[in-house]
Amino acid sequence: MRISRMLQRAGVRGAYMEAASMVGVAVCIGFWMRAKGCDQDERGNAERRALFVGLWPATLWLMGQSISEIERIERIERMARIERIGQPR
Repeated sequence: MRISRMLQRAGVRGAYMEAASMVGVAVCIGFWMRAKGCDQDERGNAERRALFVGLWPATLWLMGQSISEIERIERIERMARIERIGQPR
């Protein structure tokens, strides 16, 4: 949660991380398809690269979800403060 909060304070939005996750999936598929065109000596390295990149999307997606949750909580707290200010004493 600390990393997510640091990223959120730095201006990273949850949607950005989720989009990066989707890009990671596309890059992984691209690397995997490219590996099919390599000769046998380079194919193993290209497939390992595709698998390595394929590990990123889940992490990025979960970080995006965590940041989105922080954003949602802050919106609720902000709305509660606005409602309290508007109420007569």
